[in-house]
Amino acid sequence: MGGNLDTNNFREVQKPESNCKKANNGLNQIQTVDGRRGQFRACLAAETNQETLRPLADFPSNIWKDTDAFFASAASRISEYDQTYGSQREDLKNKVKEMLIAPTDDPVEKVIFINSLCRLGVSYHFEDEIDHQLNLILAAEPNITKQMDYDLYTVSLIFRVFRQHGYIIYCDVFNKFKEEDGKFKETLTSDGRGILSLYEAAHLSVHGEDILEEALAFSKAHLKSLAGKSSPHLARQIMKSIQQPLHKDIPRLEAIHYISIYGEDESRNEILFLFAKLDFNRVQLLHQQEIAQVSSWWKNIQSTSNLTYVRDRIIELYFWINAVFYQPCYSRARLIFNKVMKIASVIDDTYDAYATFEELQRFTNAVQRWDACAIDELPDYMKIIYSTLLNLFDEIDKEVTPEGRSYTVSCAKELMKEMVRAYHLEAEWLNENCDPTFDEYLRNGIKSAGCFAFTAIAFAGMGHIADVNAFQWLQTRPKIVKAAYTVGRLIDDIKTHEFEHKRAHVVSGVECYMKQYEVSTEEANEKLMKVVENAWKDMNEECMKPTPIPLQLLIPIVNVARLTEVTYLEKDGYTNPQYIKDHITQLYIKQIPI
Repeated sequence: MGGNLDTNNFREVQKPESNCKKANNGLNQIQTVDGRRGQFRACLAAETNQETLRPLADFPSNIWKDTDAFFASAASRISEYDQTYGSQREDLKNKVKEMLIAPTDDPVEKVIFINSLCRLGVSYHFEDEIDHQLNLILAAEPNITKQMDYDLYTVSLIFRVFRQHGYIIYCDVFNKFKEEDGKFKETLTSDGRGILSLYEAAHLSVHGEDILEEALAFSKAHLKSLAGKSSPHLARQIMKSIQQPLHKDIPRLEAIHYISIYGEDESRNEILFLFAKLDFNRVQLLHQQEIAQVSSWWKNIQSTSNLTYVRDRIIELYFWINAVFYQPCYSRARLIFNKVMKIASVIDDTYDAYATFEELQRFTNAVQRWDACAIDELPDYMKIIYSTLLNLFDEIDKEVTPEGRSYTVSCAKELMKEMVRAYHLEAEWLNENCDPTFDEYLRNGIKSAGCFAFTAIAFAGMGHIADVNAFQWLQTRPKIVKAAYTVGRLIDDIKTHEFEHKRAHVVSGVECYMKQYEVSTEEANEKLMKVVENAWKDMNEECMKPTPIPLQLLIPIVNVARLTEVTYLEKDGYTNPQYIKDHITQLYIKQIPI
């Protein structure tokens, strides 16, 4: 079956046309380039006996050095947990399932229950049952959202839940909340719960839905003042949503938040509440065990290398991977993805904050060859990077070949080559002191962010759900993948622009836009955020049924955008880990009290 996949379709060897003048450098030519960026890339001629200049970044150190023993003990704690709570958790799961599939005369109560399953982080247990129940509701009540007696909270909730699961619910359901002049009714502004529900629903808009644009502006304008007038319970929800809307939050972080909120709700379902807490803690133990595994792997590499210039962020990277897919069934996928992402991060730091241009030419050529013999052409510090990259893909191949999925590795390999070519093009721009147009920058930037390469790696570890059809779909360069990494690239640029401007660094999207359109930093940031919002609409649109591949494969792609929104909420939380330290502590260290 794998033979039907043409990996040649991944070999985009053409670079985007640039307005930069190309220097005629030979592979081994060493030059000194004047200019605010290029001068730092130049390797000084050996005969000058001067030290090679490198664009070092002075990254903050690892803040998790003292947690090794804690994570290493996860395996024994899993055994203890299962002995204490295993049978109880399974029993509660069966009871929750019975409640989910039980017949009801009130479809809204069913939707509310499904919403709770999702927000509490346990819906992954019941994906088929949830889909079946939503289909039953629509079959029985095709116009459920247009019921005259449903208030703003209920209509917004139904709209959001169905859209989150890929069902097309038309936005005209909100027309009944408007006056004759087309504006939302002022009487709604006293309904804190309804306005919050509308605000959350409006984030699932697609292109051309003006009423949802209006709904977002209307709800946003009133939310903060409503928080001051609401109960502490509702005020907490409002303030959290203002900072991080539900649709743009990492599902696992939302589960922590909502378990706390749900516990304060007097009408909560006690069986579901206890199950959510037990399940969170059990899955957390699995995640701790995985952190121990990837940490041990990385320490073995560190012990044989001298990569002191890179960001030592193995736990922060795990946070990223876990944001993409946290479900226990994707444990193998997380371990594979984490290792590849770590080496990609090392390669990124090597291109960005250490290597000379001549060294980068050698490394780029070696990756394009993908041959162990090419290691002899590399400087010593690059040899460990290159050999680890090749070894990793050999390990993945051994994992997936018995499944008849060797085509996943072929595709991922070609896309890794493409990503490295994108790194090299950025190095050329830096070396030649030139500024690409914004469109040129973004086309290349989503590739250097790992757009298609990381999607292929994630799919490779996910098992048979990511079959040959999924990889054929990936060959088409889907809009949803580009959109997710556009969000990642541009939010990264906006948040890191100031830090990177202090040293030799390739221009960011902010600088490219400022120069091309002759605008200020503030104006450029505003325009780039509009591009980000349009990318979210692209993703929402692509997740509407019927989808070309299973929704379970599309959601991890959307989660890439979500992790960017969270990681870069204040500043670059990957480079500066203190900004996501609390998230990591909540997710992987603190258990929820039972």
